[in-house]
Amino acid sequence: MKNKVTIIGAGMVGSTVAYSLVLQDVVEEIALIDLNEEMVRAQVMDLQHSVPFVGRTDIKVGSYEDCADSNVVVITCGAAQKPGETRLDLVQKNAAIIKGIVPQVFAQNPDAILVMVTNPVDVLTKVAISLFPDKKDHIMGTGTILDSARFRELIGLKMDIDPKSIHAYILGEHGDSEFPVWSTAAIGNMKLGTCNRLSDTDKESIFNEAKNAAYTIIAGKQSTYYAIGAGCTHLIRTIVHNKKSVLPISHLMNGAYGIDDVCLSMPTVVGSNGVEGRLCIELNDQEQKNLQYSAEVLKETFASIV
Repeated sequence: MKNKVTIIGAGMVGSTVAYSLVLQDVVEEIALIDLNEEMVRAQVMDLQHSVPFVGRTDIKVGSYEDCADSNVVVITCGAAQKPGETRLDLVQKNAAIIKGIVPQVFAQNPDAILVMVTNPVDVLTKVAISLFPDKKDHIMGTGTILDSARFRELIGLKMDIDPKSIHAYILGEHGDSEFPVWSTAAIGNMKLGTCNRLSDTDKESIFNEAKNAAYTIIAGKQSTYYAIGAGCTHLIRTIVHNKKSVLPISHLMNGAYGIDDVCLSMPTVVGSNGVEGRLCIELNDQEQKNLQYSAEVLKETFASIV
């Protein structure tokens, strides 16, 4: 099977994921699906015109039949978050959309790796798994990949260090109940807590800026898409090239930390088979409480879906 990705939803997020894949020459073929036929044709044409400047990627207007020979299917469609809305405010309308899409994907390709980007990503990942529980390791959400990247970028700016050399996570919900894991945050192999370069005020400011970044961006330009496009591309590369990378993706918890039957982000080994392993990192008492709280918020939200 060739390295192929089908993206369902050709709006700003879906098209930016496709553009990022093209620029980084990650896959051989991309199929874009959208209900707006005129828009998706225009997106594909525009993307095709970028190919001569970069690597060779075939791009096409797709249908659900394209899922049949796709390694990865990415879902980005649904109602977008508006100024003043939380991600969880989107749950009812987007859950209904996802319930209609996921069976069509697996009808075409039972072995596809499904990547959920649509918000609220944790709840919708759980919706997809509730429809196909035997595929729980093939279904994941982008989770706090972006939040953690923002977190590392802000720490790097404050400390004047390349964020790629900073190892730090934001975990739990991709949303208001997420939390930073300062206890294990490190530069190289040196824990941040041992260097006394960040005050408690600095830490609070960095986390709040990372957590609330989406609200700031949405207020200024209606949606976020560049960074999630890059983050989703990083995840797709990890899957199609079997990188076995550790990423904070949203996946079904199976009893670790006393949490079960809810999707949220914890460090996870990702490869060509989807979720291939789970890290059990040491959390301090407050971080464990934060994780439990985040799980309860997501469980209550999932239970509210009608």
